[in-house]
Amino acid sequence: MMLIPTHHFRDIERKPEYLQPEKCVPPPYPGPVGTMWFIRDSCGIACAIVTWFLVLYAEFVVLFVMLIPSRDYVYSIINGIVFNLLAFLALASHCRAMLTDPGAVPKGNATKEFIESLQLKPGQVVYKCPKCCSIKPDRAHHCSVCKRCIRKMDHHCPWVNNCVGENNQKYFVLFTMYIALISLHALIMVGFHFLHCFEEDWTTVYLILLNLLQDYGVNSEGTAEVQVSLHERKQPQKVSLTECSSFSPPTTVILLILLCFEALLFLIFTSVMFGTQVHSICTDETTIERLKRKDQPREHTASWRSVKEIFGGDFSLNWFNPFSRPWQPETPSDKDLVRQVSSLSDSTETTEEQSEEIKDEDSIEVIDE
Repeated sequence: MMLIPTHHFRDIERKPEYLQPEKCVPPPYPGPVGTMWFIRDSCGIACAIVTWFLVLYAEFVVLFVMLIPSRDYVYSIINGIVFNLLAFLALASHCRAMLTDPGAVPKGNATKEFIESLQLKPGQVVYKCPKCCSIKPDRAHHCSVCKRCIRKMDHHCPWVNNCVGENNQKYFVLFTMYIALISLHALIMVGFHFLHCFEEDWTTVYLILLNLLQDYGVNSEGTAEVQVSLHERKQPQKVSLTECSSFSPPTTVILLILLCFEALLFLIFTSVMFGTQVHSICTDETTIERLKRKDQPREHTASWRSVKEIFGGDFSLNWFNPFSRPWQPETPSDKDLVRQVSSLSDSTETTEEQSEEIKDEDSIEVIDE
């Protein structure tokens, strides 16, 4: 049961008729446990497809441009295993974050019968979402894309086509971490590939330029003439790039530059997201709560305890396993929906202007016995 300070009642709608619980229609049947969660949002689906395409593009370039043509088999095998393992874990984390219920509140449970069954006492209130007609527990927020209230909602991420909430935050953190790691790994391999495969080419270019400077001459017409020895014409310089890639040199360069740009962009983006999520977990404060900055005191969970709740128990390899379930809270009871105010009499001071300001916000039902 959550204690609500009296000064927070400016965020509470004092008109009980605004709730209109008799208009709330419960769902025809409760969803079965373990039902796959999927948001039918065209923008989110497109972003998820683009995410998979970019990872598969990086996989193609790393394998067929850098690793398979390489003559260093040990280097290719080790880096191939590491990169493919990280890519698999990243895509698995993406699927789990996208297809896992983030902690949706039962829809349509704010009926008049259900509110009466709570048997609210004086000073007790329940919050009701007028958009999805559900009674909201503490720290739940409504998502306009998912069209549901989500427990401990951090934000809605189009890249995973889902909200990041209580039940899938672990998978989202793993997704950002593994994407950052494969981006960094790809950048390092591109750097080594340029140094190794272009080393002889740069030496060749340097020798050709040196010969041009030595044999440079200007004819009577004023055009530059390059004197190349017959020995050099019979023995052309080898281009090592063709030995490091099965594609032509221009195609190889374009593929590597695109991969480098993609890896650098995603490394910066996912690193920032990973750091933000870790900070939110350690401070036990979601992004929405941090942006709103409401002066609503509550009991914060200790940092280490909050981390263990998100990742599923004490530190182990399961923390990095997208197939292991995070800490599952007990099934919320009806008592978790009821909140206790410290003083009900002071709450009547809410003005009509304040009520008009919050008509689009959450409402409550107060029953005085």
